[in-house]
Amino acid sequence: QVQLVESGGDLVPPGGSLRLSCAASGTAFSIYAMGWYRQAPGKQRELVAHITSGGRTYYSDSVKGRFTISRDNAKSTVYLQMSGLKPEDTAAYRCNAVNPAAMTPLWRSWGQGTQVTVSS
Repeated sequence: QVQLVESGGDLVPPGGSLRLSCAASGTAFSIYAMGWYRQAPGKQRELVAHITSGGRTYYSDSVKGRFTISRDNAKSTVYLQMSGLKPEDTAAYRCNAVNPAAMTPLWRSWGQGTQVTVSS
């Protein structure tokens, strides 16, 4: 049974920075591509970044150049460094394993998420 715990979200002004963390347990973390998803009320869930088991990174156009995804397999943790935050980045952020071909989440169980609110 995989468990995911996200942390690091906060209320920040436009242009601010945050670092999100996602700690996984109950899984062979290192073999999976991992991604960060976000969802705002009334909107579809969006994959904003993912990192493969080999360390290759990919970003959606909306965050490219501003966000950096990384992973620490020894800690079974994936990170999302966010800078130059914009109001449209406001959402609940969650992590999951990613099928790198289909760009779909693999695990049915999601964490509680961490809220990022960008507002002046």
